Amino acid sequence: MPATTHGTKLLVPLAQRPGPLSSVLLHPAGGGLGQYLGTAARLARHGSVFGIRAAGLLPGENPDDVVADMTRTYLDLLDHVPDRPRVLVGWSLGGVLAWELAARLTETGPAPAVVLIDSFTEHTAPDPGARARVLDAIEKSVSHLGDGTDADRARTTALAHVRASAAHRTRSRPDGPVLLMACAGPDRDEQVAAWGALTDRLTVRDLDCGHFEVFEPPNQPTLLSHLDAFLDRLTDAPRETPR
Repeated sequence: MPATTHGTKLLVPLAQRPGPLSSVLLHPAGGGLGQYLGTAARLARHGSVFGIRAAGLLPGENPDDVVADMTRTYLDLLDHVPDRPRVLVGWSLGGVLAWELAARLTETGPAPAVVLIDSFTEHTAPDPGARARVLDAIEKSVSHLGDGTDADRARTTALAHVRASAAHRTRSRPDGPVLLMACAGPDRDEQVAAWGALTDRLTVRDLDCGHFEVFEPPNQPTLLSHLDAFLDRLTDAPRETPR
């Protein structure tokens, strides 16, 4: 069942300023936005930035465990953003959510750009050892909230998102430009091919690190450099009109 979302409390203003590119950051598995602070600051050079956190992190909230439910909820939240988003950004599950939202927005207006930070079109359920590592990493990603989030809620939300990722198969085809920043690893070529099968507007850039290391200080400059180049191209390009 869809989560209890308490209206617009999932929508978090991160920077409100004029600019040609309004952006929205979508939470990864675990639901927090803390790892995006450096990315949000870079996006803010081009316009306003909002984040969408997940339900389940605060008392009285229940987490979603279906990507389609999250997409519907977050699409409604975008009605409360002052400017229609031109860029949707997400890491891991967040990239899948950004992609699905972009596909829905493409149906009603100009296609937004999508930035995928080591996201996959589909996931298999992790083995117990990998799941434990994933949950530990996810809990750290929501530790910044400090406003009622506790370890039990973080873990429950993380487990819901792991289930959502394992069950989802990305098949939609948004029309906007896409940047995929892919981490090194044995699945990289398959990852790139899967996204490439869904869009002919894919730009791929490499991150020489593991999935949970992309926002660490040694690696974040490379991520931000790739993001800068992509945003600069969007700023220089004429705005697209609906088909």
